[in-house]
Amino acid sequence: MKALITGGAGFIGSHLVDLLLREGHDIKVLDNFSTGRIQNIKHVNKEIELINCDLAYSGKWEEHFKNIDWVFHLASLADIVPSIKDPKSYFQSNVNATFNVLQASHRNDVNRFIYTASSSCYGIPKIYPTPETASINPQYPYALTKRLGEELVMHWAQIYKLPAISLRLFNVYGPRSRTSGTYGAVFGVFLAQKLAGEPFTIVGDGTQTRDFTYVTDVAKALLIAACSKISGNCFNVGSGETVSINQLVELLGGDKVFIPKRPGEPDSTFADISLIKKYLNWYPKISIKKGVEEILKNIDYWSEAPIWSPEKIALETKEWFKYLKN
Repeated sequence: MKALITGGAGFIGSHLVDLLLREGHDIKVLDNFSTGRIQNIKHVNKEIELINCDLAYSGKWEEHFKNIDWVFHLASLADIVPSIKDPKSYFQSNVNATFNVLQASHRNDVNRFIYTASSSCYGIPKIYPTPETASINPQYPYALTKRLGEELVMHWAQIYKLPAISLRLFNVYGPRSRTSGTYGAVFGVFLAQKLAGEPFTIVGDGTQTRDFTYVTDVAKALLIAACSKISGNCFNVGSGETVSINQLVELLGGDKVFIPKRPGEPDSTFADISLIKKYLNWYPKISIKKGVEEILKNIDYWSEAPIWSPEKIALETKEWFKYLKN
């Protein structure tokens, strides 16, 4: 198949590139490198076509959708803190860009459109494990803009008959996760702290649990979704289990320090993955123990990541507490 991946130089996107190449597909990658890294795809640069562009604005990049079979729309801005500070950029990147990519896909009659949504759309769930029918309650602009993107995708599937699926990803981790930017994903923070010999900054008491989903499992879910005939559906993608932050620290090994619990964050994320098992026959393969082992083999990747101290975190999350404390 001829596949186009937006955000293909990013964390998840680069692993999807690797998987699709192994399967023998032709690939175009569209990325503006706001969060993606050229290093993530440098090893395959002769095997793919790379287009540097900003999807939030119409442009010549739309010509690359001609004769494309599969579109994987992964490009977006992530993280909570910067979305609170700069909601406009998040709306442009996560909503406007999704609209533009949908239009380009629709005009060129692509065969499949796969969108990466976020489990943050559930906010603080009342049901665990959380099914796709749970209430949608975004707690911050990042979550809202990813949800709005998903609504656009589902609307295009309904009205314009664009064959589309949305995958709601839970706490994705693994090699090549982002190493720079604002304080955010726990693995990036912890791995940089481990390399520097600094204590792990544990939010609250560390008993909160997360559904950590390994990145190659996510890439496989994306491929299976593209190969399916289903359209207009949203599916959770999770590991099928939860792990506490304290347990994660034990697996990583190191000292720890506790920082204040953050408002607007759930005590648990836990995906009900029964639907994706039933309809797409997808199952997670990598346990948290195995995933952490693989990450530690490649820990030098995080050597350039910012090192977060409790004081730096408190300063960076000041806006978070200001707006979300109620």
